Amino acid sequence: MKQIFLFLVFTFIVIFMSNAQSILDDTIKLKEVVITANKTEVTRNNIPLTISVINKMEIENSNESALLPVISNNVPGVFVTERGVTGFGVSDGSAGQISIRGVGGFPNTQVLLLLDGHPQYMGIMGHPLPDAYVASDVERVEVVRGPASILYGSNAMGGVINIITKKQKTDGISINARSSFGSFNTQKYMASAGFRKKGFSTFLSYNHDQTDGHRASSDFKIDNAYAKIAYDILDELTVYTDISLAKFYTQDPGPISVPNTLAPHWIDILRGKTSFALENNFSNFQGALKVFHNFGEHKLYDGFHSNDINSGLILYQSIRPFAGNLTTIGLDFKTFGGFAENTIMDACLNDTTLYEMAAYILSQQNFNDILILNAGLRLENHSVYGQEWVPQAGISYNLNENSTIKAIASKGFRSPTIRELYMFPPQNAELLPEELWNYELGYLQNINDNINFELSAFHNKGSNMIKLVRDGGMPKYQNTGEFSNFGGEFLTNIRINKNLRFNINYSYLYMEKPIISSPEHALNFSGNYRFNDFILNLSLQSINGLYSKLVPEDPDKDVKVNYIVLNARLSYNITKEWNIFVAANNILNSEYEINFEYPMPGINFNAGINFKLFKDL
Repeated sequence: MKQIFLFLVFTFIVIFMSNAQSILDDTIKLKEVVITANKTEVTRNNIPLTISVINKMEIENSNESALLPVISNNVPGVFVTERGVTGFGVSDGSAGQISIRGVGGFPNTQVLLLLDGHPQYMGIMGHPLPDAYVASDVERVEVVRGPASILYGSNAMGGVINIITKKQKTDGISINARSSFGSFNTQKYMASAGFRKKGFSTFLSYNHDQTDGHRASSDFKIDNAYAKIAYDILDELTVYTDISLAKFYTQDPGPISVPNTLAPHWIDILRGKTSFALENNFSNFQGALKVFHNFGEHKLYDGFHSNDINSGLILYQSIRPFAGNLTTIGLDFKTFGGFAENTIMDACLNDTTLYEMAAYILSQQNFNDILILNAGLRLENHSVYGQEWVPQAGISYNLNENSTIKAIASKGFRSPTIRELYMFPPQNAELLPEELWNYELGYLQNINDNINFELSAFHNKGSNMIKLVRDGGMPKYQNTGEFSNFGGEFLTNIRINKNLRFNINYSYLYMEKPIISSPEHALNFSGNYRFNDFILNLSLQSINGLYSKLVPEDPDKDVKVNYIVLNARLSYNITKEWNIFVAANNILNSEYEINFEYPMPGINFNAGINFKLFKDL
């Protein structure tokens, strides 16, 4: 089977190369503008952090409704667990665990998800809800591969995923819709609309996904709705507000050795988010005032019921006080917590709200667009454990217009969650934050404006990690863990001509101690070829050395997973507005598990139709 696959890939490349045409007019730019690294627009080669950008075209071409798999396939060093054709779930048997360079936690509390710069996580447990993030609402995604705690505080210890939502940029009306049907009665529907005129804009979207799942008792259904309204008071001053809601129901089928078929393990969840922002973008001053409120209600089969919040205020301003300097000063306030109970036992599990306050400064000095120095400091104050200092320093050196070398040393941290401090028998109210130091060296290169690649090498050292230990025979969380990881990453984007492009990324991770859901080797390949009105997409993921189970008392019983998954999608543009597609997933019919004893589906199919319309006003 693998020989057949290699032959197909080889044939695919030969056919593409033989059809090579003129060089693209739209080129790959080394100096791509990003905002996550400085909270204001800066070019990617002028910052020491390693940042990956997934643009709207890549997101739309994936045809995914959930966003996290798109990120996992396009960003080296990032891995997201899955358990079926769609749906991640929460609690036991859940997927959607995010690991960046082996840092993520279980559940994921060491990688911070942001929505337009606002932190996204469940107030009591401290982890994001991966089913709440849908691709249709997203303009682009910026991923910081490494600590970003200096700007974003707790949970940004391993990195940051900033989901930047859509905003209508051109006067007119845009309408998008998609429906698809596939194996296991998997149905997906999406509709969105945007409008803009005279500085006023709005964007609305709705998604519905459902599936019977590839195993008994693995049903999943979700409804997502999003609305955003913005107004340009001046060319340099914008105000916007938005709201999103996600309501989903899922079942945990259980491990194959002990399936949950007799007593279904169901989960019923509502997540919501609303925010208000005032942004300024003057020539020498850029900044924002943002207020956000996240909320949720969780109901589980075992009687667990919770209502949680995560709210706060973000204020920052970037200034250019003299030539070549950009300095960002900011203040953050965040409160999080909620109420949890067991309705079957009629017992209160938690009724706690905590807060965090922080001030930070980050300064960048550019010397003739050749040497750029970057340094900053954050002071975080937590209502339980007190203060945490977070420094960062880095350098970027532009060898020429197309080549950049970077180096950085940065600290990341994660505050203990309410669950770890106060809930369930292992809790420990005296826990301190986890800490990580990251040392990194990177290189960016453009070739002929249509090929770029980047290389990075890193060393992470974690300390004060929260571990479950035995204290007098009783389980208890303690700050006793340490780890040391190092590795390297490679990413290249190649545009042969207007019809052909490739994306390849590879990551290597050496783990001093085995870590769940963090592969030693990860290779992702995607190729897109257009022939008249047909578009062919191939994607491959090869994973080696992925631990799905750890047995600390007997490491010989640790379970390691290796697998290759090949997907293909063929679409046809019927008209400018209408497009149909058919997709085959796991073409090699690989048998593999990402979550232990949760086998992934074999070969499966889906097909659908897309509609896209833009009308000028």
